Amino acid sequence: MDSLGITVTVGMAAGLACRMYLLRMDYRRYPGYPHSVITHLSLAAIASLIGAVAVPALAAREFTAVTFLALAAQQFREIRNLERQSLAELEELELVPRGRDYIEGIARVFESRNYLVMLTALGASLATFYLHWGVGVALSLVLIYISGHLRRGKYLGEIATVEPASISFDGPFLTIEGVVVTNVGLKKAREKILREGRAVIIKPKDDDARAILHDAGQRQAILHTVASLLGTKVDISEQEWKPLACKNVDTGEVVLYIVPNEPDMECLLQAVRMTPVLESAAARPLKSRIGRAAAD
Repeated sequence: MDSLGITVTVGMAAGLACRMYLLRMDYRRYPGYPHSVITHLSLAAIASLIGAVAVPALAAREFTAVTFLALAAQQFREIRNLERQSLAELEELELVPRGRDYIEGIARVFESRNYLVMLTALGASLATFYLHWGVGVALSLVLIYISGHLRRGKYLGEIATVEPASISFDGPFLTIEGVVVTNVGLKKAREKILREGRAVIIKPKDDDARAILHDAGQRQAILHTVASLLGTKVDISEQEWKPLACKNVDTGEVVLYIVPNEPDMECLLQAVRMTPVLESAAARPLKSRIGRAAAD
């Protein structure tokens, strides 16, 4: 195989390996089906090929290769829009929906990982073309590790403490730690909630965390994560069991209630802690002078 073929092969292999490393199938069910996995890997192959051939093309003074990079970026943005629309349509059938903010975060990740694949292929191709294929392989491993590090965002357990809470009723009103959550009219429903329901209280560690918990999309993401991991007894006609998360307006703490299929309190705490912090909810008032002054 000539040097050009080795360059393209190493670049493509690095890009595909990066995407396979970033690919996860878990409780989010995305991508959770074989056809979705094929879609991800097919797009990764295209991104890898573009990144791998860019270096030889530019070295041969084929500057039209830049046009292909710009075209690829435009197509990946369009794919992001398609993913958003697809998930939004599926959202209508979710009993505990993800929420628009969560969907937007998934669509952004889908787009950005194609760029990471392209950059990994480009870096491996560059090292192989000008140095040696062994250097290209080594650099690709480094770039894959960096991509994996960039994949990880913050989790709720890093910005807030999550503790068990008790459920009580004030007449028909379900309350958790003094916060009124909902009105439950049927006596049998109240008895079932007291017997099988579980609740936690989420306490922000600082004003940045309080601003994140203030976001309704973030709270909906918590409910979806908990319902996905522990299950929920809510059904289309049984709204009494619908998981809810309400804020204490005085402290910024959030109380969460659910009637899970698996009533394990420790698992519930872990499920809340592992909820990702959404990009759209990541407010940082403490980074501003006014925010710091108000917090003092």
